[in-house]
Amino acid sequence: MRYFEDFKVGEVTEVGPVSVSEAEIVEFASRYDPQPFHIDPEAAKSSPFGGLIASGWHTTALFMGMFVRGILLDSASLGSPGVEEIRWTAPVRPGDRLTGRVTVTDVQPSANTPGRGTVFTTNEVFNQNGERVMTLKARGFFARRAAN
Repeated sequence: MRYFEDFKVGEVTEVGPVSVSEAEIVEFASRYDPQPFHIDPEAAKSSPFGGLIASGWHTTALFMGMFVRGILLDSASLGSPGVEEIRWTAPVRPGDRLTGRVTVTDVQPSANTPGRGTVFTTNEVFNQNGERVMTLKARGFFARRAAN
């Protein structure tokens, strides 16, 4: 179990991988982001992307799954107050295999809640070619170890 004190500035954790299928792209976008270049392979051919691409929100959700499985499930996570920034830097396409890189950029004990601290991260998602497809800056709350 990792607690707030176990996260160190500069620490890098690789998460994933996860593969993306055309059916998954269409299913997600049909429910949450039904733009033609996300749900219609034929219409997507004439889009600026030249083919079907995943919604950026789908890419974010895929990263979240990798982050939870790679870090949060084995930690004393107390949730998150949100993210500072999300950037979708390249399209995610059917057949892509994504991995993530989580870099701890700061750690701050809470001034108001002694049993908690905040871990700040810069997160990157890459496709199988090493192309960065997303960045996300976030913060998460983690329980502190009980005093001995």
